[in-house]
Amino acid sequence: MSRGKPGDLPTLFVIAFEGLRIGDQTESTNNRIVWFTPAFFRRLGFFIFQKGEQMPVEKAVFHWSGGKDSALALHKVLSNKDIAVSTLLTSVNEQYRRISMHGVRAELLERQAESIGIPLVKMMMPEMPDMKMYEAIMKETLVRLRGAGMTASIFGDIFLEDLRKYREDNLAAMNIKPMFPLWKVPTDRLVREFIELGFKAVVVCANDKYLDQEFVGRTIDGTFLADLPRNVDPCGENGEFHSFVYDGPIFTSPVAFEFGEVVHRKYRPVRDGLNSPDDCFTSPQPFDGGFWYCDLKPVKS
Repeated sequence: MSRGKPGDLPTLFVIAFEGLRIGDQTESTNNRIVWFTPAFFRRLGFFIFQKGEQMPVEKAVFHWSGGKDSALALHKVLSNKDIAVSTLLTSVNEQYRRISMHGVRAELLERQAESIGIPLVKMMMPEMPDMKMYEAIMKETLVRLRGAGMTASIFGDIFLEDLRKYREDNLAAMNIKPMFPLWKVPTDRLVREFIELGFKAVVVCANDKYLDQEFVGRTIDGTFLADLPRNVDPCGENGEFHSFVYDGPIFTSPVAFEFGEVVHRKYRPVRDGLNSPDDCFTSPQPFDGGFWYCDLKPVKS
């Protein structure tokens, strides 16, 4: 269907009609004009274009962890007119209904996506899958999204070369373009930018190789950064800690929660065969050891 020139009246009517067909929330001031929220346009991948601008060249899935690096990377991507983020994709533990590794409840993840205004796809994983199982589930999910028109896959990785290569190799086989909007930016600069932009986050998981129990549940701010040991990356890029973002410029409203109990869990890498660790890293081994978790409980906002 032809949409006409950007911003003309027929185009607005077509967009309004499609919005009403999918049952999105709208407001009508009369019978002729329908107004939409910014979240509506994010969900459908639509943008308001000025004369001479092009439609987005990449329809992307964003690999969303719920943490600070994801939030900052998504913030940068949403300002890029050449990328339309159509989906947030998150790995969720099927048994416990929590974000893999972060341990955040799926209900809080869903509230994040609702506030951001981008559809969420939860990739359900068994407890401690081996890499073959993980890759099979990931491939099936991405192939399905690729069939729906997705051409790019976006990650919040910063400097782990072996992890980036692993992602690139797997995506190349599916003809999907990888994107890394935070790549090689100094992590101290990234975390300061995160704070200065007004994002709010708490630490939900800490690797006991690097951090004590007292670090979980803390707000990521200047005091937190000053208290980090020297061998801990400011963004936790080596797996030292993980976070949950509950407010900031990508959210339409804060995600409300209350603190629950703090627990300690020990894990060992799943082995593939007799000798080789089954993961995509050369070093360090991020899952070989114990982790402190701070539970977050959803509350009505």
